[in-house]
Amino acid sequence: MIQFDAVHKRFPNGTTAVHDLSLHMPEGGVTVLVGSSGCGKTTTLRMINRMVDPTSGTIEVGGKDITRQDAAELRRSIGYVIQQSGLFPHRTVLDNIATVPLLLGHGRRRARARAAELLETVGLSADSGRRYPHQLSGGQQQRVGVARALAADPPVLLMDEPFGAVDPVVRTQLQDELLRLQKELSKTIVFVTHDIDEAVRLGDQIAVFRTGGHLVQCASPTELLARPADDFVADFLGAERGLKLLSLKTLADVPQGPAPEGGAWTLVLDEARRPLHWASASDGAEVPVRPLRDADSLLSALNESVAAPTGLVARVDADGVLTGVTSRDDVHTHAGRAHTEARVAA
Repeated sequence: MIQFDAVHKRFPNGTTAVHDLSLHMPEGGVTVLVGSSGCGKTTTLRMINRMVDPTSGTIEVGGKDITRQDAAELRRSIGYVIQQSGLFPHRTVLDNIATVPLLLGHGRRRARARAAELLETVGLSADSGRRYPHQLSGGQQQRVGVARALAADPPVLLMDEPFGAVDPVVRTQLQDELLRLQKELSKTIVFVTHDIDEAVRLGDQIAVFRTGGHLVQCASPTELLARPADDFVADFLGAERGLKLLSLKTLADVPQGPAPEGGAWTLVLDEARRPLHWASASDGAEVPVRPLRDADSLLSALNESVAAPTGLVARVDADGVLTGVTSRDDVHTHAGRAHTEARVAA
C-alpha cells in the first residue's frame, strides 16, 4: 500500500533525517516506526502526506507516486492524528470532525451526520458533539482527533505519537480503542512512537530507526523480540524483551482443570459462579483474584500465578463465569514453548 524506495531526506542545514530508506507498509496493517528522538521517524511519516518532501527516492501510496499528486488533495485523502489532537478551539466537536468532508464538498448536513456517526465509533456520547475542545479531557480530545482523521473514510491513517500526552491509564484505553477500530475498519496505519511497549502492542510490523535516519530492522513484534538484528535493536527493546514476547501469546492453548476443594485456600464464587476471591481455610483471610480469559496474555497469567496464594490462575468465559483453573507450572511450560517457537520462526 505504501512503498518507500531509496528515499533520502536532507534538510537545507545539511542534516540528514532519513537515509536511503526502502520500506513496504502493507495494506490494512499497522506499521509502527520507533526510535529515539531525532532518528527520522516523524520525518518519514510526514513525507507520506507531503508535509515534508523527500530529497531523492520515490514514495508510492496505493501504487501512485505522491510527488505527482497535488499536495493539498493528497492530504485530504489521508487521515492525520498528532499528539495534541490539533482541534480547532473555536469549533464544536461535531464541526471539528466534519472539517474534511466539508473541504471535500460534502453538504453540511451530510458532513455533520457522518461526524455524529463517528462520535459513537470512537466511544464518545452524542452530547459531546455540542461541546468545545477545552470542555473535554485529554483522552476525549484524542478520540475526537481520531474521529476527524476518519471522517472522509481515508484508506491511510498517519498517527504521530497520538497518545503521548495522556496519562498511562488513558493511554491504555486509547490503545484498546485503536485496536478495536482497526479490527473493524482495517485501515493502513503508520504509527510513530518512542515507546517500544506501545509498538509491540499495536504493530503488525515494527520498523526500528537509529540516529541519522537509518532503518535497522523491520519485522513483526514476535520476530523482533525473538531475534533482534543487532545490539542496537536489542538494547532498544530492553532487558525485558522476553516478557514482552509473552505479552503477545494468549492463554487459549494452556490447559485448565477444576478448581481444587478442601485445600488451604478455596476459590470463592458468587451465585453466578463468577470468582470473588481466594479464602484461607485457617483464618478466613481473603486474597483478591483477577480472573483471566482465553484472549489474555501469558504475561498476565504469569503475573496472576505469582500473586495467587495457590499459584493457580482462575479462568473465565466471556460472561465472567468460571471455566477452570490453570497451574503456574502449565503457564511456565507454555511460556518456555512460546520463546522456543518464536526463535525457530524468526
